[in-house]
Order: sequence, then C-alpha cells, then structure tokens
Amino acid sequence: MFQDKLLYFPERASVAEMERASGGLSPWPSAPDFRGLLAEPDNPAHATAIIFHGNAGHAGHRQFYAGVLTRLGLRVILAEYPGYGPRPGELGEKSLVADAEQTIALARRHYDGPLLVIGESLGAGVAAAASDAQRELIAGLLLITPWDRLEQVAAHHYPLLPVQWLLRDHYDSAGHLASLGRPVMVAIAARDSIVPPQFGRALYAALGEPKRLAVIDGAEHNDWFARLDDAWWREAIAFLLSGDAAPANTAKDTYP
Repeated sequence: MFQDKLLYFPERASVAEMERASGGLSPWPSAPDFRGLLAEPDNPAHATAIIFHGNAGHAGHRQFYAGVLTRLGLRVILAEYPGYGPRPGELGEKSLVADAEQTIALARRHYDGPLLVIGESLGAGVAAAASDAQRELIAGLLLITPWDRLEQVAAHHYPLLPVQWLLRDHYDSAGHLASLGRPVMVAIAARDSIVPPQFGRALYAALGEPKRLAVIDGAEHNDWFARLDDAWWREAIAFLLSGDAAPANTAKDTYP
C-alpha cells in the first residue's frame, strides 16, 4: 500500500466529468463500457494511436495529445487505467498491463490501419509491457520520459533502501522490449528530475533496431510537451510508421 501511494495518483471522475475535462471527447468504446476517450481527425484516419498516460490525474487531462495527433491525421484513444477516472479495478502493474493489453486488442478489432502505442512516464512502462505481449498488433511504439527498470529509478530516489527486494511492481521495460522487432522511439527530457535522462538512455541502449532517441532540450518531466511542435510529432509518427531509423533534422532534438 505504501508503494502504491508513491507510484499511483489516480483521480476519480465520472464519464461526464472526463468528457468535460477533455473538451468534449467521446467515451470509448462506449459510456457503459468506458475504457478511455476518443478523438477522430477531420478526414479519415490513416492510423490509430493509443495513449497511456502518466501516474497522476486521469485520461481527460491529456487532451493535448488529441489536439496535435488528430491534426496529423491520426485517430486518438486516450486510454484509462483500472482505478482511474470512472473505471473500477485494482492499482498495480499486473492489473494495468493486463488491461492495456485488452485495450490494444480491442482497438485492433475496431479499426483498420496501423496501430501505434504511446506511453508517458508510468504509461511508458505499461505501454512497453503491453506492446511486448501484443507485438503482432502494433506498428510502432513511442516512449516519453521512460525508464529502463523501475527499480533503477527507485534506487536513485531512495539510495538507502534495498529497493530491488522491496518493490512489488517492476515495470522492466528494457527486458520487455529487448526483441520487440518494431520501431521504438525513446524521448527523454534533458532536465528531468523525476525520471532522470540516464534511465531513458539505458532503455534506448537495451533496444534492438529500428530505434530512435530524441532528447528534448531544456525540458523537465512535466513540461516537455510545450517544447515540441507539429513538425516534431510529424517526424516521430513517420518513423514509427515507416521503420526508417535515420535521424531527423530538427532544432529541438539531438540524436546519437
């Protein structure tokens, strides 16, 4: 229970409250069977992106993803976790990852075209594990402010504790993605004090090709989005859809 209070910060809300918080996005797949919020582009979508958000609040607070990605022609599902928003269920890695696998499978049944998975912070750990299990269904994976293994971040913040023996949830993204066989982009915030950049770099080093590393200059853990523009997202999505691992030429990123 103590670990849960350090790792999970859910905000409870009704479906209607989440719709309002998101600016009117639609319940997905329906209000009675709520698993997230849906945004459709103005023209027919050429791909679908599932977003797994960070550990605080609820999916309705992540409408900024829908804004930029629908402009690029993507359908966007802001996935919600068990125990967050209006959803019942337990907190914890086992519960969140199993549910994320079901969300990916359901989206695949509902929509044709490429399926992309995007995870931020805790959501990167969820996305990595679920994508490993559902690798045949996805086209690419974007991990934002991720870690390699949760125990590494925990040891950084609590250096006097034997965290490797105390942790209940491990979120071993490096292990899950070592042989994914899909394009993976790792985006790290250069000044991140919550998940310091070295853990994202360690994850990137553990990945097989095709992969890409993006360093968001000057960004902290929670302000990275404001430092990106549509061009950044366009190149990121193109990489995930094409498998082209050549580095992009942008002012906001540095690549190895």
